[in-house]
Amino acid sequence: MPYQEVFAQFWEQVKESVQEGNFAKLTMAKTIGKPDLKNIFLRPVASKDGLMVLLKFHYRSRETEDIENELTFDQALEVMKPYLVTSFSSVLLFTTSKDVSFKINKKGIGTITEGLPTFANVVLSVKGEN
Repeated sequence: MPYQEVFAQFWEQVKESVQEGNFAKLTMAKTIGKPDLKNIFLRPVASKDGLMVLLKFHYRSRETEDIENELTFDQALEVMKPYLVTSFSSVLLFTTSKDVSFKINKKGIGTITEGLPTFANVVLSVKGEN
């Protein structure tokens, strides 16, 4: 199945985990090539504006400062989408009930696998913290 359709299914699981209150973290990983951008992280953040996420661009080079933005989930998705296939070939969803991996192979086929949870609790991030 083309990765776009599988990613839509994966993103539904992300939204479900948010609605159920067990979303812990999302990581874009497995870089394609050797870009300076190492990972993109998405974590829940405490906000008076309702549920927000901290979107963090983490770079390999110590000279390049990480970039953080507080966004809604929908805004974060729009920022992250262009990095699929061009920069990253996998996205990992960590919840308190299960871990879900989305991967794209070299033929552009997407797959979803599930595993045991890495996180026992949801920890809200604060901008500027690791």
